[in-house]
Amino acid sequence: MKRLLTGALALTLLTGTAAMAQPDHRDDQRGNDRSREAHQQNDQRQAQHHWAKGQRMPNTYYQDRSHYVDYRSHHLRRPPRGYQWVETDDNSYALVALTTGLIAAIIAANH
Repeated sequence: MKRLLTGALALTLLTGTAAMAQPDHRDDQRGNDRSREAHQQNDQRQAQHHWAKGQRMPNTYYQDRSHYVDYRSHHLRRPPRGYQWVETDDNSYALVALTTGLIAAIIAANH
């Protein structure tokens, strides 16, 4: 009798933990959808952003070299040491401090 009760107790404990270990995929899916929507809204806000001198740009602009601009071909002045010209999404050129991301100058592009 003792063995039967011990076995039944062990079985109920094992099945209870197995049921708890299964994740609820519905919550994960809703969380991922919300996260995706938040990122898309943030991207849209950034694309509509008009940058100004003294603002701090996101890291992607000055750490990712794909935004860098050849200052000679765009007739911009040579950037001082530690600065780089980058092209923004609102068709401007920003002179950005590479260590802080602060905009030192901004020029509207003519294209």
